[in-house]
Amino acid sequence: MLVFKFGGASVKDAQGVINLGKVISNYRNEQLLVVVSAMGKTTNALEKLTRAYFDGNGDVHNVFEEIKEYHYQILHELFGDHHPVFDEVANNFVEIDWMIEDEPHDDYDFIYDQIVSIGELVSTRIVNAWFNHQNFSSKWIDVRGYIHTDNTYREGVVDWDKTCISIKKDIPALLSKSIVVTQGFLGGTSENFTTTLGREGSDYTASIFASCLGAESVTTWKDVPGILNADPKLFADTVKFEELSYQEAIEMTYYGASVIHPKTIKPLQNANIPLLVKPFMEPTAAGTIIKEGAVNKFKKPVIIVKNNQVLISISAVDYSFISESHLSEIFAAFAKHQVKVNMMQTSALSFSACIDHIPERFERLLSTLKQKFKVKYNNDLKLITLRHYTDVALQDVTAGQSVLVKQTSRNTAQVVVK
Repeated sequence: MLVFKFGGASVKDAQGVINLGKVISNYRNEQLLVVVSAMGKTTNALEKLTRAYFDGNGDVHNVFEEIKEYHYQILHELFGDHHPVFDEVANNFVEIDWMIEDEPHDDYDFIYDQIVSIGELVSTRIVNAWFNHQNFSSKWIDVRGYIHTDNTYREGVVDWDKTCISIKKDIPALLSKSIVVTQGFLGGTSENFTTTLGREGSDYTASIFASCLGAESVTTWKDVPGILNADPKLFADTVKFEELSYQEAIEMTYYGASVIHPKTIKPLQNANIPLLVKPFMEPTAAGTIIKEGAVNKFKKPVIIVKNNQVLISISAVDYSFISESHLSEIFAAFAKHQVKVNMMQTSALSFSACIDHIPERFERLLSTLKQKFKVKYNNDLKLITLRHYTDVALQDVTAGQSVLVKQTSRNTAQVVVK
């Protein structure tokens, strides 16, 4: 059996959903599990709605109306004015209605997961309805009943044993009769609350199902021809990789390559399941394959740019050396507040780290660190990582920018720039 994952760009409008159906039609004789993300920029819009609701911003209802209108327009273009899926989608949106009429819960991450998850629930309802409308036999399932996580909201930790038991119990029988359509990005707790697996986590969802089911392969369908050495929106003359090893793919995703979620690769590597990245507008194109034994050929350095970064510098209040005990306390604070370190550097008197700027987590981290340390930080920065770098390439990507921190090793260079 095969696992397919379609991102938001592939279902951003009615034509995208129609095209998705055409891609699927090429695999009628296969057992297929299809993982779908929220449509277009819906996750961003729901994040905006969540922030407005949490802050008590009166704009929350206007944002919600725009989200609903966007989806209903797609529904009308696909199905006309009447179809059972209209009620299914309305029932999902009612969940947000109920939530935003109440006072906000004091845990932003909890609220985030309960609201933002609606994007995937709605998109999969629409895609599943379209498949059946096109005479595919298709079954919608709620992923929250299969991917079981702890209560770490926005970064749910998967209970692999429980998850695989649930998946193996039901899914093979469903696949023998129909296409199975489910949501990316989401999980469920033992208390029946929704969790998310981290931004862009739909790739990880596909990886989890593939690993538990022993899939032949996973294909993630993108709006790019495969995995490129750099973002074509930022750099000219990008080149596509025909194949990559699991190890190189893990390195690239660790440093922030957004084409694949960082947690996707390891479960596939453990089960020796290849991952294909292919363009949804050219389904017969080769794309890129990540597999065991792939030969990595780097004609150009891999360039990864992460925006919205913060450089935080931490030192002892008495100007003493940064010791192992200091570092232990610092890392405990980072772990407590779920702040991932993208780059770090230690000097005699300070420890510096480059992190994603997630406001709620950053403020909590600052509050904890300031109890024992002096803290300085710069925000609105970029972190540029080059794998298999050259000195010329490093000079080119930093030209005209102020370099705050630079770090190089055998294969990797990282710079924080403003």
